[in-house]
Amino acid sequence: METKERTPDLWEIIDPSDIYITSLDIGTTKIAAIVGRRNENNKVEILGYGRSDSLGVRRGVVTNIDNTVQSIQNAISQAEERSGKKIKYVHVGIAGHHIKSMQHRGSLIRSNGEDEITQKDIDTLINNMYNLNMNPGEEIIDVIPQEFTVDGEGGIKNPVGVLGTSLEANFHIITGQTAAAKNIYKCVKKAGLEIVDLIIEPIASSEAVLTPEEREAGVVLVDVGGGTTDLAIFQDDIIRHTAVIPFGGEIVTEDIKEGCSIIRKHAEELKIKFGSALASENRDEDVVSIPGLRGRPPKEITLKNLANIIQARMEEIIEYVYKEIVNTGLERKLIAGIVLTGGGSQLRHLKQLTEFITGMDTRIGYPNEHLSTKCPPELASPMYATGIGLLLMALDRTERDLKKRAAEDLNKRNKELQPLDSNSTKDHLNNSNDQELQKSRKENFLNRIRKWFEDDGL
Repeated sequence: METKERTPDLWEIIDPSDIYITSLDIGTTKIAAIVGRRNENNKVEILGYGRSDSLGVRRGVVTNIDNTVQSIQNAISQAEERSGKKIKYVHVGIAGHHIKSMQHRGSLIRSNGEDEITQKDIDTLINNMYNLNMNPGEEIIDVIPQEFTVDGEGGIKNPVGVLGTSLEANFHIITGQTAAAKNIYKCVKKAGLEIVDLIIEPIASSEAVLTPEEREAGVVLVDVGGGTTDLAIFQDDIIRHTAVIPFGGEIVTEDIKEGCSIIRKHAEELKIKFGSALASENRDEDVVSIPGLRGRPPKEITLKNLANIIQARMEEIIEYVYKEIVNTGLERKLIAGIVLTGGGSQLRHLKQLTEFITGMDTRIGYPNEHLSTKCPPELASPMYATGIGLLLMALDRTERDLKKRAAEDLNKRNKELQPLDSNSTKDHLNNSNDQELQKSRKENFLNRIRKWFEDDGL
């Protein structure tokens, strides 16, 4: 009996240590670069990381090119020094209040219903979504399949291998301003790097902190960042809604600065060290002293007054979040409740305030489940959920591309009776922008941005 030759396992072709990925989280308060790879236990091993203050980003949108470039270079330099790796390619997160989402349904009629549906059919259906007409200045950033229908039979999550003539799918389509994405691309390029992929930050954060059971049961991921609060809703293991609320930890700091008549530096320190989202949890007699400006006496601020200022703003943000949830019509179906993450989620009593306003069970999401035991403790903080999530998604996509390349090389070997070319697979990894990898993505948002920059001679 003839034995069918199997597709070789990825680790038979290339050493796992050769596959390292760099994620770049360009946030409002910080820019973080994380270098990592997957170890033999399927955990992410952090090789190095860097962090710098974000000096040119406001509410997730680049407002100063030179300052942002400098911040990116500082973070990358630290990551290179700690990891001992030269960084050229990065997977970048994109957020900002300009990010929107919508639902759309696409269909494809196959010429031969007796043939199995292949990944190529799905890729064709996805690429067709990028041809939708958008408002001026807006582009489609990502197209995410939700569920498929084959010959009228719905609720199919993966139709590959199914026989059928008609293939339909519901898609979650994420859009954003062209100018905002071009500015991110320009900053990364001026920093001497190449973007492999742009990934929506709330989806990346959800990858780091949500469990499969939560996605199945129904859950809301709320990433409270410096400039924005990102939202992603999952139900039946399908992403149902994403949104970006243009308020975050930075506006809370500004409120404290104005409300207490102190400088911004002291306002940020007060928020981090003594801040609380529930005024009722603080006593009237608890007072903190702030150093006065030159020649002026110290200023005393009660912690209850500080908490009142913080609570007022956090209530507004949570109410925005709950409004987004209600608008989806899923508020009664989200059994797993809300998961808070991001640097702002570390604010004391925010979990309790969220439960009080929404009536939904809430927990704080830490990105430590996917990390190896050797991970630096500071990276297990909710502050780095987006960076870790970007790394996880980038590793998954790279490994998927490599396995696809391995299968193609095996077919070539079977036809030409030549050995599997390990070096070509490594070259494919090290040049993630080559034509072979980009063939199926040639019409997507990132490649259009690349073309615009090439046309402009940048």
